[in-house]
Amino acid sequence: MNESIYGAWKDALPQVLHSLVSQIEDFSEKRKEETGEAAYEHLIYRIKSEESMRDKCRRKNLPETPSSALYDIHDAIGIRIVCCFLNDIYENIDFIRSLPGCTIVKGKDYIKNAKPNGYRSYHLIARLEAPLEDVKGNNPGHFFVEIQLRTIAMDSWASLEHQMKYKKNIKNPEMITRELKRCADELASCDLSMQTIRNLIRQEH
Repeated sequence: MNESIYGAWKDALPQVLHSLVSQIEDFSEKRKEETGEAAYEHLIYRIKSEESMRDKCRRKNLPETPSSALYDIHDAIGIRIVCCFLNDIYENIDFIRSLPGCTIVKGKDYIKNAKPNGYRSYHLIARLEAPLEDVKGNNPGHFFVEIQLRTIAMDSWASLEHQMKYKKNIKNPEMITRELKRCADELASCDLSMQTIRNLIRQEH
């Protein structure tokens, strides 16, 4: 059996992941107690599989080592936060930024600046400090987490686009691509309208 690409840090990754997830869940629970509304609809999270990480190292021409997997590549730990409304995305981002020991090293707002194919989400790379030794020998150590935030509509669209991207022998791919782009724009308009309606309802109270 081959040694884990995560080496001695394999068991540290779930600890870092669950610490962050617990804080995000607590934030949502507290917000629900205060406002009656949770901060998100649902969370999805994972540790990148050994095979996927090795494939990514090869694509990037990096050696298949713990240093590559945990320092050069930043998505060994991944979280997706799916929200009901646009403003919830930015409230979750503000919370994550405020966490002790958390540094945002990269952020890309594909919601305000959608990709040409219509893809919309907010991507963050966060560096978290943890009471564990990291791959560079630091203790407290630093571990990277990739975080994606999107609305339910964006998440449904991304799932469909993912099927389109990886399914072979699709008939009329150009037509489907055009339709996906049209749907993305319509969903984005709906997200804005839903946020506006929510804001109006809140003003009534």
